[in-house]
Amino acid sequence: MGKKVQDLKPDTVLKNYWSNNEQFADLFNAVLFSGRQVIRPEELEDVDTEESVVMEHREYAKSVSSVRDVIKIRKISTEFGAEFVMIGMENQEHIHYAMPMRIMGYDYSAYKKQYDIIAGKHRRGKGLSEDEFLSGMKRTDRLVPVITMVIYYGEKPWDGATTLHGMLDIPEEIAAFVNDYKMLLLEARNADLQFHNVNNRDFFHLLGILRDKSGTLHEMKQKAIQYARENEVDRNVVMTVAGATNCRINYDEFGRKGDADMWTIFEETREEGREEGRAEGIIETGYELGLSEEDILKRLRNKLQISEETAKEYLERFGGQLV
Repeated sequence: MGKKVQDLKPDTVLKNYWSNNEQFADLFNAVLFSGRQVIRPEELEDVDTEESVVMEHREYAKSVSSVRDVIKIRKISTEFGAEFVMIGMENQEHIHYAMPMRIMGYDYSAYKKQYDIIAGKHRRGKGLSEDEFLSGMKRTDRLVPVITMVIYYGEKPWDGATTLHGMLDIPEEIAAFVNDYKMLLLEARNADLQFHNVNNRDFFHLLGILRDKSGTLHEMKQKAIQYARENEVDRNVVMTVAGATNCRINYDEFGRKGDADMWTIFEETREEGREEGRAEGIIETGYELGLSEEDILKRLRNKLQISEETAKEYLERFGGQLV
């Protein structure tokens, strides 16, 4: 029987990881409150991630549906009743150049859903003033605030807009009159946050190691293995980092090895495999053209934008098979 290898879908494993209240609360405390324990896991409840809203126009009505990655509601009991905040999360593997507008749409949908519920309760209009009846809500009615954070797991620095203004071509003289919308962005590869949850600490630390391209691929993997062994990284964290970085896991080995050795079972990231494939093609073409090893190394460095050491690793690995 061949090796059982499975590609972990980033969206799926990340949603599963952040559905955990302890990890979810710890992340938002780290980002919003510098690690202070303001949001507590026991205060969080899951909310339906589907956001459906009807966009109305004089001549037509159109339903728009979208699904958030994770959204929870924070309920705090007070002497006056309860206070609520909706907290949502979007996981991004790639840069999305329309993300501020997308987040604005998610948040609007969450507010619109709340408004529709309130308006539905007041549909008969009993006890409403004329203005309240037209509004569909009382002057004293309030919506639950919504906070949405985008977590970007990509290798490249985020170079897209983080505000609606950043997406617009606005003449300077009217910029102050055009409403803006700011999104909350966390770049996971270089997050410097104060975590209390050990899984979050390990997750972001390992992700940083795998996204660091300052050394060779071998050095990167050795750092990850060493960290995992020394810190006895949890199995679920390994699975999540594997998904977030597009790694493939050999499940035959995964079932036999202990947590401390899990990083030894990673086969390759998608980017690494793609780069290796290109490197092998460049080396094969170089030999076919009768180029010297020095010229082949130069072509590898220029075409793949890699270091001299990495180019030599590729030549040593693939060159012997082709000579």
